[in-house]
Amino acid sequence: MIHEKVIIQEKTDQSEEAYMITYFWEESKELYPGQRRPVILICPGGAYRMTSDREAEGIALRFMAEGYHTAVLRYSTAPARYPAALYQLANAVSILKEKSDDWLIKKDSVIVMGFSAGGHLAASLGVFWNRPELFEKPELSPEQIRPAGMILSYPVITSGEYGHQESFKNLLGERYEELKDMLSLEKQVSPDTPRTFLWHTMEDATVPMENSLLFLQALRHNGVPAEYHLFPYGKHGVGLGNSLTAGEDGSGFAPCADCWSMLAAKWLLREFPWWTPGREFR
Repeated sequence: MIHEKVIIQEKTDQSEEAYMITYFWEESKELYPGQRRPVILICPGGAYRMTSDREAEGIALRFMAEGYHTAVLRYSTAPARYPAALYQLANAVSILKEKSDDWLIKKDSVIVMGFSAGGHLAASLGVFWNRPELFEKPELSPEQIRPAGMILSYPVITSGEYGHQESFKNLLGERYEELKDMLSLEKQVSPDTPRTFLWHTMEDATVPMENSLLFLQALRHNGVPAEYHLFPYGKHGVGLGNSLTAGEDGSGFAPCADCWSMLAAKWLLREFPWWTPGREFR
């Protein structure tokens, strides 16, 4: 395994260090010489107040076990404000594409995955990647930062009736009233938004399922392919829903919803095929 810490942004007076931890498959000359794999870049949740361990390494290892390169982005949270975390995610995607030859990444298959507020972050890149006015500062071209797909797990999406206001206030600070409508992402979906896998639980009282439903409706309206799963049970922040991401007190254990990662893996293989026995690797 190529397990490295990649600095995205040095620590400043306003924010902690932002970095990416990689969980990449090493090349095997014996088994799969030159094989390139899609990469899944994971944004943990935490209400833009912190980044949760529940939605980090366990998730990375689960999807690495399916054959994907994975990485976890520890992005800046409050008191850092928008667009700090979005710039960091954009930079992380550009690094994965820039070093695709070194890490044997399929350059056209960089997928962003986000949980809760991390879902808002991932979806923000998905809807804003071709908005040059947002990315003048880091001087990144749209193609450098464009995700090929998104996996959004109980995501924060709307700042309206069903919004998780703590996330928006931590993200926007004193600019909350000014920017909350723009960052209500169901209003920003376009035909250029990447294909998306979404899932949620009906029992989620923290980030209600209407968040993902509003985003799904916007995707459908814009002709963007999407797959959606809604499970009846499971409180907010369940991670994988099994013992790998459950807390010591049993929080996060949701057997009703723990099949979501298997469903997502099937979606990935269908939408981003990368390996067929006997086929030449490219």
